[in-house]
Amino acid sequence: MGEQFSSEPCDFRQLVNYIDGIALWIASEPGNFEYISAGVENIWGIPAETLQNDPSRVLDGIHPDDRERVRSFMQQPAGQIANESYEGRVVRTDGTTRWVHTRQIPIRNDDGNLTRVVGITTDITEQKQREKEFAALNRILRHDIRNDLAIILGWGELLEDHLDEEGTKLLDKILSSANHVIELTEIARDYAQTIADRGDMDVKPVSLQAVVTQEVDVRREVFPEAEFRFTDPVPDLGVVANEMLTSVFRNLFNNAVQHNDTDTPIVEISFEVGDEDVVICIADNGPGIPDEQKASIFEEGERGLESSGTGIGLYLVQTLVAQYDGDVWIDDNTPTGSVFHVRLSKAS
Repeated sequence: MGEQFSSEPCDFRQLVNYIDGIALWIASEPGNFEYISAGVENIWGIPAETLQNDPSRVLDGIHPDDRERVRSFMQQPAGQIANESYEGRVVRTDGTTRWVHTRQIPIRNDDGNLTRVVGITTDITEQKQREKEFAALNRILRHDIRNDLAIILGWGELLEDHLDEEGTKLLDKILSSANHVIELTEIARDYAQTIADRGDMDVKPVSLQAVVTQEVDVRREVFPEAEFRFTDPVPDLGVVANEMLTSVFRNLFNNAVQHNDTDTPIVEISFEVGDEDVVICIADNGPGIPDEQKASIFEEGERGLESSGTGIGLYLVQTLVAQYDGDVWIDDNTPTGSVFHVRLSKAS
């Protein structure tokens, strides 16, 4: 027979001790700890037993700029303690700084009297570093690259009147490439923002009519050779999303034209409105997508159809729609092309 497991019950506190970057604490009242898990040493750099015996060490380890705010939570009267979260910085004994997120949960008896406060403190230093890096990336994408490209486009348009026919053709290619780079900066910016917000993306009612109409108007200017048609009126309703919903339709509309091999790309937009959701259908007359590619077209880095793009546009679409608790899928169009379907929940 194999090894027998002990029949002794496992205390949850034994499990918590093995989780890196997380500290669990239980207090009979603010600042009076009954239990602190071993994980606190990885955050504060001080053994749990030391902090439990001398609670003032917890507050002393908070960054001076955050100390008063954290102190206000720790010194709340029992009747005012609520289920809430806050962030702060911990200065370890070796001088390094860690960002932490703390959630405190009051436990009350049937009479409403406080019996315990349970807290979970999580090390979010890496998350904060990513946010800082993405903020820097966004500044570069929003300002430096886009501003330089705007200058290139401006000078290029002024140059147009000074060129012969052959030179004008070459200039058109340069301007087209510059506009393409601007599109890529928008995708990269949205992608970076999505990664930074992953798991913590707020949603709210967003006007479907405003977003779709605006994106179609912009795409008509960007792709004058294409035809964008509404086969149904755009529903005047709110959907569960956020401001990044524009990125969903921008990428789908771009995809419908950029991968289209016809002289006149045609994009038809229709809507199926249900009781609780709405499905937006974006059909094109392009070459279509092979069945073996349909399952992987939304994967990160998937280019497909000999694409020269980043390979993240459709992945970004799928990621955003999933965070809105929606769906996106592909069908074949008739006689040729593809139909992208986006299902979004109607806002209440």
